[in-house]
Amino acid sequence: MDLKEAGSLLNNLVAAFNGRIAELQDLVIARNMYPASCIPDLSAVDASLKAMELQVQAIKNQLQEEAEAIPKAKKLIEASLKQQKRLESISLHVPSYHIQPQRVSALNLNTSLCSQAKKTDTELGSLEAENVISVLPKEKKGSSPPLWYITTDELNSLSSYMKGRLTVDKVNAAINDMATYAEANAQLIVVPKKKLAENQWEKALELRDIATTEAVKGKYFFLETDMRGPSLKLDNTGKAILTVLRHLGRISETRIGHQRIILLLKPS
Repeated sequence: MDLKEAGSLLNNLVAAFNGRIAELQDLVIARNMYPASCIPDLSAVDASLKAMELQVQAIKNQLQEEAEAIPKAKKLIEASLKQQKRLESISLHVPSYHIQPQRVSALNLNTSLCSQAKKTDTELGSLEAENVISVLPKEKKGSSPPLWYITTDELNSLSSYMKGRLTVDKVNAAINDMATYAEANAQLIVVPKKKLAENQWEKALELRDIATTEAVKGKYFFLETDMRGPSLKLDNTGKAILTVLRHLGRISETRIGHQRIILLLKPS
């Protein structure tokens, strides 16, 4: 009910009230002819009039409160609509995926890797420090593994049997994981033996051997066995993600010994 309708109802109620008062006045005049017998009736009439006055006043108060609340409600609605538009605008311009915290906290490949590699001269055995530096990725020093995300159009361009139930968010989260794996492996290649646990040293030697091969040299890479999540795992979904990324030119693969190697590619 709006303010105009409420006002109309109030006017009708006031008119009825005034009519009732007129009727009561006529009755009072008529009964004044018998003062002794009409006192109880007049008392009842007075009580009825007071009750009606209280009801009318309560209605007026309620209408006044609602009338005062209407401007406030309009301002609140306008503010809510503006906020909704802002949120919609933000959601359109902010990507739904984000870089995983593990990716941010992982060790970066930078100029310190080269200086650290030079200090491993006596700890690498047959692999000289200069050779370690030569197998590091050829990107600019201080760079990180490529994070070449896919778009919705790229995913939609694939056949339904290839993409299955994969989403852009799921695939891009897997790209974050791959960059983290590759960065950790590149760091492990140059860490001195004394700073590694025994089980890590064995993997570091394996990674160095892989990094010196012609197919891998100078590229960021990770092993299939590195796929342990949180978003990319060695399961059917993980294999489907690798197939999609290989088809879209984000990765390439090679096999060295018993290991399956995944190489990260940069945008051309």
